[in-house]
Amino acid sequence: MQQTSMSTIQSFLNLRRIAIVGVSRNSKDFSRMLYDEFKRRGYDVVPVNPNTPTLDDQTCYARVQDIQPPVDGVLLLTTPRVTEQVVRDCAAAGVRNIWMQRGEGIGSVSDDAVNFCQQNSINVVAGQCPFMFLPKTPFFHRIHAFVKKMSHTYPN
Repeated sequence: MQQTSMSTIQSFLNLRRIAIVGVSRNSKDFSRMLYDEFKRRGYDVVPVNPNTPTLDDQTCYARVQDIQPPVDGVLLLTTPRVTEQVVRDCAAAGVRNIWMQRGEGIGSVSDDAVNFCQQNSINVVAGQCPFMFLPKTPFFHRIHAFVKKMSHTYPN
């Protein structure tokens, strides 16, 4: 699996309408923090979770294909097993930009899903935490970026 480039990351962050797949109903969950941060920054964020019909009085979709109007990109906060199906859903919905989140723990990255994206001309950010790349991000996210730079795992 090739490393994600900074230009791919920046292209994703320049999108304005994104779906976040795997966003939790629990307001204290990391996925909710990320969802809330994207909303706070002015993104048109669409929640996707098949287990809840609404999130903060907003329609929460079961699948990416159900979203109308369609989104420009999808941020995955799913397990790798679920990621593999969701990237196929994204391709069916015409989504050409996918971010597979990874901070601590297992994250969303699946080698098979990354390969599927590459074979289907879908731009993919694999294995990075969006917080590290958002302007004026809180200090502890900048520390995470610094650690990745020191370990040579920060994108070029």
